[in-house]
Amino acid sequence: MTDYSDLTDNVRNYTETTTTVLSDAVIQPFIESIEDKVRRTVDLNYYRKYDTATLTINNPYLPLPADWEATRYVQLIDGSDDRTYLIQKDISFMNEYAPDRTSTATPKFYAMWDQDTHYLAPTPNAALTVELAYTYKPPGLTSTNTSTWLSQNAPNVLLYGCILEALGYLKGPADMIQYYDKMYNQSVQALATYEMGRDRRDEFRDGVIRIPLESRNP
Repeated sequence: MTDYSDLTDNVRNYTETTTTVLSDAVIQPFIESIEDKVRRTVDLNYYRKYDTATLTINNPYLPLPADWEATRYVQLIDGSDDRTYLIQKDISFMNEYAPDRTSTATPKFYAMWDQDTHYLAPTPNAALTVELAYTYKPPGLTSTNTSTWLSQNAPNVLLYGCILEALGYLKGPADMIQYYDKMYNQSVQALATYEMGRDRRDEFRDGVIRIPLESRNP
């Protein structure tokens, strides 16, 4: 576990520098860079979020949450609480499938309209509920937000990543950059193995994880 103060102090200690060289203002972009890299590399359960909205009749546009980064799925919920997955398509398909946007029916498809909006087809004919499962960008580690899921559960990822960023900034020795690049990648791989592997296994269905043993000939 670590917090903002621990991380910044450790980065300076590992690189043998002081606040004069690596101030908080200098280290902050390192932290943001690593958080962005991890979010785009590892599909953490922590990045999952859900939101519900009510469709507007005669309006094919569905606004996305402010913290939205990527859609996982969209479900339509009718008055009986029955759920139907909408199928993702391209805008070109939608325009061919439903060229008349004034014609309404129960939506079957969705597509990216722009960074803030999904487009539905056909245009909704009822104020149904939709549930959006999506990836979001959580608040990052800062001097005011001193603890995050990543800092508490994968502190080595942040530490090695920030040291690597700092060494690049300081034009550090190539062998040290290579070493911390290796350590960072190993820590990210370990995090991915747990979050995207072990943490999503069902022992009853998938069985207990086993390590093959080498057998010797008698």
